[in-house]
Amino acid sequence: MANKIIATNRKAYHNYHILKKYESGIVLLGSEVKSIRQGGISIKESYIRFIKNELFAIGMNISEYSHQGYAAHDPQRVKKLLLNKKEIFDVKESIDQKGHTIVPTSVYLKNGKIKVEFGIAKGKKLWDKRKDKMDKDIKRDIDRKLKGRI
Repeated sequence: MANKIIATNRKAYHNYHILKKYESGIVLLGSEVKSIRQGGISIKESYIRFIKNELFAIGMNISEYSHQGYAAHDPQRVKKLLLNKKEIFDVKESIDQKGHTIVPTSVYLKNGKIKVEFGIAKGKKLWDKRKDKMDKDIKRDIDRKLKGRI
């Protein structure tokens, strides 16, 4: 069964080199799950931090559910990510290196469960961004010329 992507963070690939990716579960309230299934989530400005040896997503905005009753959730609530102990220590060891951080890259449905994909990232310098854009433009030109000849 294919994963249904709900939200992506394309800026993460522009601003960071993603070194290693992880998949985690996320602790959510019922109204948050319903809102996410409607596509009411934004991870553009979010980041992930360690708090007492547990991972938390901060700044992940889940809008209020459109058909909610009396119980509403806080859209900016800090959400706990679920990983096994070995993965948590692996992530902790990776980000202890200077210049490394954790950035969420996508949120998707997998077998009816909402998952968060995040990566260990290292910030790009301005010249890295220019080089990536130049490589992308060159690849696009090559593809256009190949398509024209065939």
